Amino acid sequence: MDFTFTEEQQAAVEAARAVFSGVAPDRVPSPALTPGAVAEDIDRQLWQELARTDLLGLTLSPHHGGAGLGPIALCLVLRESAKVLARVPLLESCAVAMTIQRYGESALAAELLPRAARGELILTAGANGRSGHGPAELAVVARPYGENETPPGDSGWVLDGMQSAVPWAQVADWIAVPAHTAEGGAVLALVHRTREGVTLAEQVSTSGERLAEVRLDAVRIEARELIDAPGCWDWLRSLLTTGTCALALGLGERVLEMTAEYTGKREQFGFPVATFQAVAVQAADRYIDLRAMEATLWQAAWRISTDAGGPLPAAGDIAVAKIWASDGVRRVVQSAQHLHGGFGADTDYPLHRFHAWAKQIELSLGPAAAHEEALGDLLAAHPLG
Repeated sequence: MDFTFTEEQQAAVEAARAVFSGVAPDRVPSPALTPGAVAEDIDRQLWQELARTDLLGLTLSPHHGGAGLGPIALCLVLRESAKVLARVPLLESCAVAMTIQRYGESALAAELLPRAARGELILTAGANGRSGHGPAELAVVARPYGENETPPGDSGWVLDGMQSAVPWAQVADWIAVPAHTAEGGAVLALVHRTREGVTLAEQVSTSGERLAEVRLDAVRIEARELIDAPGCWDWLRSLLTTGTCALALGLGERVLEMTAEYTGKREQFGFPVATFQAVAVQAADRYIDLRAMEATLWQAAWRISTDAGGPLPAAGDIAVAKIWASDGVRRVVQSAQHLHGGFGADTDYPLHRFHAWAKQIELSLGPAAAHEEALGDLLAAHPLG
């Protein structure tokens, strides 16, 4: 298995590191000390810098003002963003843009994607359904407009339902909403935040960032704003899940670095605590977790990027990656808190922020147990050997 990255992918990493080098994790109030959201808006300065360096259009075709790279490049940039807890919807906006490019009408893509690459509009996605349990598309129903409407015969669709915990819906321009039709098929609706019938209820994530419960009450959309190509929602959900694994890896790597720095300086009995066997063994175990998270992430990203076949569908590799990401990032931050002692809970020190973000990432798009169940179903349906 060759995980060597191309020159273009490595250049994207260098550009991302340069942009994120000026970002401080404690730029906003601590989520532990803030009763609501830590900020009303995303980090607009960082968002514009990402646009200026062409990182928002990294995965879009040159026809839409992008660099023509794929999910692997996006995961590399997300990995760097998580090391500084970057407060931008980079994953959601890029994933939705890639889905529109892959499955949407060309006219819609030409209208939205160049503006997304320039940072002029923000895209996000609802992927949690009503409660985060069960298929998200079942929480919204899409029906053709015109059968029982006045005036009859108008083209378009009507949406009813809701999606919970939609990231940054309050500042997004367009929200990608999974839905189901009367035939039972999954579709993806693109809904403008200001469309009549759309209401947002404030929610706050574990990390202190803004979420929203998006309610749709007879929301009308144009025919071109509903993507009914087979597999479109599955592909977007897979991309979001894999991107979440990249965030977990980057965060975990930074936390382990912080732990190494602290235990290398903190002395007890006249020696750095990093030299104690019990400390070294815990750190080594967490390093192994990170390497497993990395290997399974790139396997999943490669399957999405290439549409390559395998003993299991790509969903199997994605499930394995998310199992490692969810369990691994939790173990990394827990060990870090333990090895930092009381200092790890000090709100003047950034480790507690990483812990809060890690818990949010662990549960996003399903915890390890949910993906273990999905993997079991795939193994039952596709016996190996």
